Amino acid sequence: MTDDMTIQIDSEQYVIRQDGEGMQVGRRNGDDVVWLETVDLDLLPGPARAALERGDTSDQALLTALRGVTQAETERGA
Repeated sequence: MTDDMTIQIDSEQYVIRQDGEGMQVGRRNGDDVVWLETVDLDLLPGPARAALERGDTSDQALLTALRGVTQAETERGA
């Protein structure tokens, strides 16, 4: 996967992309993306990693993993 993907979590839209050994998670700010977090791919469950590789933004395993990342960002106050 080389392109950014937009993924909907509840009422929020996030941008994800694979970056080396990590998954970058960000939010759009106009034409730019503000990257919030890079998650080590080894921390994602196998089905979420597979969905990321396929570019399947509707896969429940990937959505669940991203919900966890975004929840952690919210709790940290980022």
